[in-house]
Amino acid sequence: MIDVVWLGGAAFAAGLVDAVVGGGGLVQLPAMFSLLPKEAPATILGTNKLAAIFGTSSAAVDYARRVRVAWSTAAPAAAAAFLLSFAGAWTVTRVPADFVRALLPIILVAVAVYTFMKKDLGSVHAPVHSGLAERYWAIGIGAAIGFYDGFFGPGTGSFLIFLFVRFFGFDFLSASAAAKIVNVACNFSALMWFGYSGHILWQLGLMMAGCQIVGSLTGTRLAMKYGSGFVRKVFLFVVSALIVKTAYDSFTKLGW
Repeated sequence: MIDVVWLGGAAFAAGLVDAVVGGGGLVQLPAMFSLLPKEAPATILGTNKLAAIFGTSSAAVDYARRVRVAWSTAAPAAAAAFLLSFAGAWTVTRVPADFVRALLPIILVAVAVYTFMKKDLGSVHAPVHSGLAERYWAIGIGAAIGFYDGFFGPGTGSFLIFLFVRFFGFDFLSASAAAKIVNVACNFSALMWFGYSGHILWQLGLMMAGCQIVGSLTGTRLAMKYGSGFVRKVFLFVVSALIVKTAYDSFTKLGW
């Protein structure tokens, strides 16, 4: 019973963080691996996706009601992410992810340094693409992030926000809204595979989904209240935490 309470709390915190800047898996997955030691990793990942898709979907709907979502960017990116997430999940069953695991902290450091140095990055919403250029960029970014999410996953939401800010000229609030749409597509694609293969604890996942929804709605309202400056600060904090976590995982995996 105590473990269920802890998992519910972790799901609430994950939903809150994910709604603002992504990276909710940084909170939820370690808790699940710690408190469910007898479950297969695939079952933990599948149950995590079940909870996450409810939280991410509720955040996406809430953002869509309160922020003007750039559907011309978000929709093609989501479609590409949905398809490539499947490809990434297939690939990871055949190719070790150790190289990506080792490279990830370096990429995250570059993202954090760039965001920190560019003080005005994401402060103003000034889209830089339109028409076919916007669509092609969206498909390319959606495909790359979708494949990464299926293949490995940590930091997907944070990467999406950074890419929407950097390459589309979105402010952090609009980028977060668009990122939720793409994240839902990634989660749904992976969830189809995990459900088909029987790797979901449905009762636990649905309980955690309820907690994620409450956390997501709380996070969305905080983002709306405090704006892009608040989202930027939380983004930098979460990326820093991801750097520490992924660096530790990489060094442990490599036996350092």
